[in-house]
Amino acid sequence: MAQPEIAQKAPYALELEAGTYWWCACGKSKNQPFCDGSHKGGEFSPVKVEITEKKKMWLCGCKQSADKPFCDGTHKKL
Repeated sequence: MAQPEIAQKAPYALELEAGTYWWCACGKSKNQPFCDGSHKGGEFSPVKVEITEKKKMWLCGCKQSADKPFCDGTHKKL
């Protein structure tokens, strides 16, 4: 299985409004941490994130988290 590209070795700390978002799992998106369709033709698919109220979130930037799309600190080991 291929490994995703590391977009950055830190999480994306974001204040997100309620809504639906698609987190980039391949690491190739130019709109990190969100999907822009760059994964097409590959083995990765974006992860749907649904938020019911405005909140601060830490989305994984290294694409290696065991708790995708959320940061679990894995970037500290890379």
